[in-house]
Amino acid sequence: MAAPGPLKVSAKSNPNAVAGALAAALRERESAELQAVGAGAINQAVKAVAIARSYLRAAELDLACTPSFITVEIADNERTGISLVVTRVTLSLSTGDES
Repeated sequence: MAAPGPLKVSAKSNPNAVAGALAAALRERESAELQAVGAGAINQAVKAVAIARSYLRAAELDLACTPSFITVEIADNERTGISLVVTRVTLSLSTGDES
């Protein structure tokens, strides 16, 4: 199965909905990507990552996030955005440490 594309986040995105999609993706595979262009969209994406952590805790999972700049084409214009590559991390609840 081919890896799904990135989750695109806008300033109007509901961070709880994005967090749910992110958590579902991380339950199925090792990583997922969020892409956002503009301050409002980046704000919603970062909130979604924080919320997704709480959604994954019951499954003894946490996440790590690696941000980078991207260039996307929107209406024939190049815009700079942020890519958040989110990777699944398994927790060891007996010690509270990552493994």
